[in-house]
Amino acid sequence: MRYLFFTNTPAHVHLYRHAVERLDERGHDVLVLGRDYGCTQALLDYYDLPHEIYGACDTTKFSLFRELPEHYLGIFRRTLRYRPDLVFGVGSYAAHAGALARSPVVVVADSEPTTLDHLAARPFVDTFLTPHTFGKDLGGNHYEFCGFKELAYLHPAVYDPDPTIRDELGVGPDERYVVLRFNAFGSHHDVGQSGFSPEKRRHLVDTLAEHATVFVSDEADGPTPEQARPFDLHPARLHDALAEASLLVADTQTMVTEAALLGTPAIRSNSFVGDSDMGNFLELEREGLIYNRQDFDDVLDRAHELVKDDTAKERWAAKRDAYVADKVNLTEVIVDVAERAAPVRTESSMERVAAVSQR
Repeated sequence: MRYLFFTNTPAHVHLYRHAVERLDERGHDVLVLGRDYGCTQALLDYYDLPHEIYGACDTTKFSLFRELPEHYLGIFRRTLRYRPDLVFGVGSYAAHAGALARSPVVVVADSEPTTLDHLAARPFVDTFLTPHTFGKDLGGNHYEFCGFKELAYLHPAVYDPDPTIRDELGVGPDERYVVLRFNAFGSHHDVGQSGFSPEKRRHLVDTLAEHATVFVSDEADGPTPEQARPFDLHPARLHDALAEASLLVADTQTMVTEAALLGTPAIRSNSFVGDSDMGNFLELEREGLIYNRQDFDDVLDRAHELVKDDTAKERWAAKRDAYVADKVNLTEVIVDVAERAAPVRTESSMERVAAVSQR
């Protein structure tokens, strides 16, 4: 089989990287088409995945729309040359590439607000896979798995935190540190959305620096506030840093879910937060793994409380273990869905596909 995977963002690299490796090990031909966006290319290189870059995009608003024609030209050229049997992705790029190649398309989706992307992709997608918390119906080819897309790479079966990250960060074995993650709001689904202002970012740093070492990871590569330290290790080490952290405060999305699945307390604050929020964040808050807060004073109060709590990490680890116990390893699901298209299907493979249920 010839499999084509799309990785438009760093999160997509993590989502598919184990599946790419496993399919390659099983003798299939695999190609990843990546976009030079953020650290996407750095991660593709780090994990030594077979890839080509179809285009670039910066983190400013409307950059994607400006680059769109060039992206599609690069995608179509490479897709026709590769001639895939099956295409995996997260949205319309994969869907339209599959339509051009007349190949089935599987999309893993977890963001309800990306309505435009769903509309553009839906006519050309053969299978949608979404978390069990997904709050939209994408039609008769919509299937749910019990878990989140981040469990493709953070499930206990595929990920072990590396505590030596403390040495690389320059923090002691018992030293508390906090990770602040700031969003660039440059994606198409971020238009009209917002997070922490520069003033609020500085206030966060000043408040938390009194109790812990503060590391800042800024998607837009803005200047690091005076009392904080930049996260300047390779981006592939970010999950190890997150696993050891005492707290994450973010106006982004994915890293909040990652923190929850690593047993690290997390506070999320952006304009998405509210009654119509995404299903995964609503469930994680119900389970006591994250806090969704719009009011900045609430963010400060909760962060101040957590960073001083000596028992928080232990409690969060126990809650995470209980929550993840019945969740699927999404990498296995992706590989099994891929091999269902192959001429030979093994009994064990088909049993594991039972973890996916039609919506």
